Parts: sequence; structure tokens; C-alpha cells
Amino acid sequence: MRDCIFLLADLGMVAAFKGFFSRQGFHYALGTAPFNVNPQSDIICDRAGNDPGIYTRAHELLRGYQSSHRNAVIVLDNAWEGSPGVEKIRADISANMERIGWEKRRFVVIVIDPELEAWIWQDNPHVAKAFGFEKSPSLKKWLCQQALWPANAPKPPDPKRAFEKTLKVSKAKIPSVVFQKICSEISFKHCADDAFGLLKSTLQQWFPDE
Repeated sequence: MRDCIFLLADLGMVAAFKGFFSRQGFHYALGTAPFNVNPQSDIICDRAGNDPGIYTRAHELLRGYQSSHRNAVIVLDNAWEGSPGVEKIRADISANMERIGWEKRRFVVIVIDPELEAWIWQDNPHVAKAFGFEKSPSLKKWLCQQALWPANAPKPPDPKRAFEKTLKVSKAKIPSVVFQKICSEISFKHCADDAFGLLKSTLQQWFPDE
């Protein structure tokens, strides 16, 4: 059996996860034992490419993977019209997964609050490089001047707005390309996001570094 299937809500997430799992020794960044992820076959996306689709259909999309993959990771954003909130999303998807036969210990539902952009912001030259940002001063200082990143904050309070603003003035114009480049380069060692913490701790339970 394969180690893990990742079901993601949109192409931006797919690019980010492919970028991360394509790097050599990715397990060191997660604090796990080595495990296998084929970025082409173990990372899949809802055909409609949206969060509501994952919320309502994740269990159906993963039904056929129960016999081929030991574990499943489901990832979606919390910020979408009609979202019932992080806890409700997790509870409903989990109930549907268990109803079709997935054991609770074999899957995890990751709800990023508010959205994926929260994971990729840090004061790191790799971030500016991924955007193709060439303005002076640094990207963080420029966003500070735009009132989008307070000087004493670890990341922008509105990560998506900061992402979109930076994209407009940078060479890179395709969000998925930026996500993939950033996640193939930056360290997530000090990422304090709750959703990322849940993902990391779950993978550590599934693949303990003994």
C-alpha cells in the first residue's frame, strides 16, 4: 500500500504540496521518519477546484483510496462564502469519512484559517525570489510601507491581500507557480499556524522518527 493520499481543495494547494514533497529529505522539516509521496499520483485535487466541493464530497473522492493508501490528508481553506467554520468543517468531513469506512486514526482534516497564504509568509529572501520581486527595499519593508505587514508581526495579518498585492508588482503572475517555488525552498520549522501544526503532528504520529 502507498503511505498517504493528499486531497486538496485547489490548484494553488496542489502546487504548494508538490513543491514541498518534491524536495529531498522533506521528512526532516516535518520531524518524521522517511515516507513515500509521489507528487504526481499521491496529491490530488477536487475536479471543481474549490473548498465547498471538498467540504461536501471529500469522502466520495477518497472512497476508492481505502485499499491503496494507509492514510489520507484532506486540506481546505476556512475562508469561503457559506463556510460553517473550522470545527464544523472538520466534524462534518470526519463523520462522512467514518461513515464510508475510513478509520478515524487513518485520516486527518486540515482546515487552514483563513487560507493557504497564511503558510507561506515569512521574512525570507526565497519568498521574494519566488515572486520575482525586485523592488527596493526588501519585500517585508515594502509591504510594511503599504500597511500590509506590521514591522513587529511574523506575517501579514491579511495574508491573501498581501499575496495579491505583491503579485501585481512582481515578475511572477501565476499564483500556483509562486506557491510551488516558495514551498520547495523555505523552512517550515518555525511555522506557528495551528492547521500546519496539526498536519505536522499527525504525520509524526503516522511516521514516527524513532
